[in-house]
Amino acid sequence: MAQQVRGVIAPGKGQPVRIETIVVPDPGPGEAVVKVQACGVCHTDLHYREGGINDDFPFLLGHEAAGVVESVGEGVTEVAPGDFVVLNWRAVCGQCRACTRGRPWYCFNTHNAKQKMTLTDGTELSPALGIGAFADKTLVAAGQCTRVDPAAKPEVAGLLGCGVMAGLGAAINTGNVGRGDSVAVIGCGGVGAAAVLGARLAGAARIIAVDLDDRKLATARELGATHAVNGGDTDVVAAVQELTGGFGADVVIDAVGLPETYRQAFYARDLAGTVVLVGVPTPEMTLELPLLDVFGRGGALKSSWYGDCLPSRDFPMLVDLYLQGRLDLEAFVSETIPLDGVEAAFEKMHHGDVLRSVVVL
Repeated sequence: MAQQVRGVIAPGKGQPVRIETIVVPDPGPGEAVVKVQACGVCHTDLHYREGGINDDFPFLLGHEAAGVVESVGEGVTEVAPGDFVVLNWRAVCGQCRACTRGRPWYCFNTHNAKQKMTLTDGTELSPALGIGAFADKTLVAAGQCTRVDPAAKPEVAGLLGCGVMAGLGAAINTGNVGRGDSVAVIGCGGVGAAAVLGARLAGAARIIAVDLDDRKLATARELGATHAVNGGDTDVVAAVQELTGGFGADVVIDAVGLPETYRQAFYARDLAGTVVLVGVPTPEMTLELPLLDVFGRGGALKSSWYGDCLPSRDFPMLVDLYLQGRLDLEAFVSETIPLDGVEAAFEKMHHGDVLRSVVVL
C-alpha cells in the first residue's frame, strides 16, 4: 500500500524549497523502499533548485543518503528488508558494452526506479539523481542500494553517495595516485577536500591544496594536504611547479570545473602527468588549448564520473576504513540539521561556511 511521507520539494526555478507530503508507492519489480536516516546537502541539489540540471520541476531533492531497506519488489536479491544501505545514483545494468567488457564503473545504461513518487494531487516528482532522499522514505531501484556495515553512522556513510566518493575516486580510481606521487587539487570544497583525503590514503608524498578561501585550505591541511596555495594572490601554475622541483605535479585534480581552473590544471602537471576533471562544467563553457601543447606535454586528460566508482566494491571498503579509524569521513560533517533546514543549508553552502550540512531524520 502506498505511503505518505514528508519530502523537500523544489517547486520551480529559483524558488525556495518547501516540505510537502509525498506519496511513495509500494516497490515494483527490481525496486526497493528505503527508510532514510540521513542525507547530505550537496551542491547538485542546489543546481536542481536553480534549474541548472534540467527543468523537470517539481524535484524531490536529496541524494547523498543512507538508511534501512523497508521493503523490496519482485525479483530483488541484492538487498533485503532490514539491510543498512548507502544509496547511489549509478545502478549498473550488467549488460551494456562497458559492463560486459568488465568495466561496470563506466556503465552506459544505469537505471532508477520505474515508478514515480508523486504529490498527493498526483503530480509526478523528479527525484534528484534518481534518488530523492530529503524524505522520510524514498523509492529507488534495488541496484541503487549498497549494503555496508551498520556500525557506521548514517550521517557519515551517506556522504559516500555522491561528493565524498567523487573526490576520493577522482584521486584513487581515475587519477590512479600512487605512493610517492605529487598531487595538486584545485578547489577544496567537499569534492576537492575528499580528493585530498584520497591522495593521502593512496600514499602521495606531496599534496598541494589550491583554493581562494583560506578556511577551505585549512581544512585541506587537516585532511592531509602538505602545502596550501591561495589562488587569489598567487600564480597557481608557478606555485605548484615551485613546490614540485620546477616540474609540476604528477596528478592535478580540477574539482571546480571552470575553463580557467582546467587550464591551470593542464599546465601545473608534470610532463606525462595526469589531469582529472571532476568539477562539473555548465553547458555554455568552452575550452581552448594549443593542440601542440596537448601533444607535447603527453600524459592523460581524464574526466571522472562519480569518481569512477563501483558502489558494490568501493562503498563497503571505504566504510570499513572509516570504522578502522583510517579514513576521517566525520571531518566532512559540518553540521546536522532537520528536514526543514535545507534552504538555510543552501545559503551556508553558497557562502562557503560548510563542507556538508547533513539532514538527520
